[in-house]
Amino acid sequence: MNLCWLTESVMELLLPILLGFLACLVGGLYLLGVFRQRRPGEPPLDKGLIPWLGHVLEFRRNTLKFLERMKKKHGDIFTVQLGGFYITFVQDPFSFGGFIKESRDKLDFQKFAVHLVHRVFGYKAVEGEHIVLHNSSNKHLKGEGLQELTQSFMSNLQNMMLHNIGSAAEDRTWKEDGLFRYSYNVVFRAGYLALFGNVPPKSEQSEEKAKEKDRAESEALFQEFRKYDQLFPRLAYGVLPPMEKLAAERLKAYFWDVLSILKMKTKDNISGWVWDIQQGKEEMGIDMSMINRYMFVLLWASQSNTGPSSFWLLLFLMKHPEAMKAVKEEVDKVLKESGQEVRPGGPMVNLTREMLLKTPILDSAVEENLRLTAAPLLTRAVIKDMTFKMADGREYLLRKGDRIAIFPFSSVHHDPEIHPEPHSFKYDRFLNPDGTKKTDFYKAGKKVKYYTMPWGSGVSMCPGRFFATNELKQFVFLMLVYFELELMNPDVKIPEIDLSRYGFGTMQPVRDVQFRFRLRY
Repeated sequence: MNLCWLTESVMELLLPILLGFLACLVGGLYLLGVFRQRRPGEPPLDKGLIPWLGHVLEFRRNTLKFLERMKKKHGDIFTVQLGGFYITFVQDPFSFGGFIKESRDKLDFQKFAVHLVHRVFGYKAVEGEHIVLHNSSNKHLKGEGLQELTQSFMSNLQNMMLHNIGSAAEDRTWKEDGLFRYSYNVVFRAGYLALFGNVPPKSEQSEEKAKEKDRAESEALFQEFRKYDQLFPRLAYGVLPPMEKLAAERLKAYFWDVLSILKMKTKDNISGWVWDIQQGKEEMGIDMSMINRYMFVLLWASQSNTGPSSFWLLLFLMKHPEAMKAVKEEVDKVLKESGQEVRPGGPMVNLTREMLLKTPILDSAVEENLRLTAAPLLTRAVIKDMTFKMADGREYLLRKGDRIAIFPFSSVHHDPEIHPEPHSFKYDRFLNPDGTKKTDFYKAGKKVKYYTMPWGSGVSMCPGRFFATNELKQFVFLMLVYFELELMNPDVKIPEIDLSRYGFGTMQPVRDVQFRFRLRY
């Protein structure tokens, strides 16, 4: 009798524990995706063999190859498990409109962006603050508002590139450098100074000493930025080992300090874009320490892609003499029509926004360069259960809590139907025979609306795309009118891309390419 009573008591004590353990086990298995099954009307589901992780290791190793394999296996829409998330990929370019134009109460970019920015930059967003970025970008990064920023970048670019051309020892002397290092360095530093301001001449007793300090401080900043930039892909995926995680935290603290509002207020020529964003966040009551963190977000978002893009464009031009000849003739013509010339002892070239609007050949070369090297992954959070309609009328159910994404690099940029010989650099691909911009591209006899998407599209389209394009064009323009350029090894192969950077904008090379340059006159 006592034994029975004891057994019952033990069972009463153990039952809640067992039930709790069972609930945790079932919950854990649910989170791992064990119970997820494709429902009627949903896209094909491929969870992979590893619970929770799914296909994330293969996806990170080579996004392009993975998505091509999934498309071959499942068709032009499918759902895969990636690190605890279920993401539906749409690979049909005719169906991109449904992704881009869907209302935010169904597909939301902000939710995904907020999560990524917090993980990578330590910035905690608040409700409604994206309006501040939107308004400031419309005011300063488009149309006439872009004029001031373009001119500021021009003067800083001259300081980075041309500060020593008056020295007789420098005239006609070949300089050697890594093309990637040089391009990224110069464009990043000029862009940083154009946005975050210059050392005041009064504080250094002369304008020349202030410019020298700008060069020194921006060089130190670039070196730290490159360290962070190299950690970025793994940081974004949350897979940094402990030592690199500590390095990332140190670097973030460094940028929060260097870009702090307190230090920025000591500078001259701070861009209206940065200043308006800072003031807008202050007015919303956002803590100053968080605003300092957001300044780092702005720096990375505005300057992490233009330098690498400049590298690729110069490399493609040097590897394709006919392209180099056409672009060089165009920039020389634009310079001459402006009444300017490059000559010893003469004034520096002032490349205005109006001049940048007269370069259709360079524009085409820029767009072709971005088609080949820009690989953003555009993602939305599915806010509620919904139906996604494909261009051919097929309809698929999407679940609340999932994500949906497109990867134009594979589905558009490298589609041989849309862009014949998609892996070749054709500088005039985006030019009509009469020299106007070509916008008509076709697939299966039907016109493709989204024929390139290097800047994203819809609500996630890069607000700084016009400024970034101007930066790229200004750098290449000055390089071509001031210098002779050549590869140290004319037969060097174009380097492979760093596969870890798929999804984060412009790709970077796995190795640098050596080149040399000297003044043309």
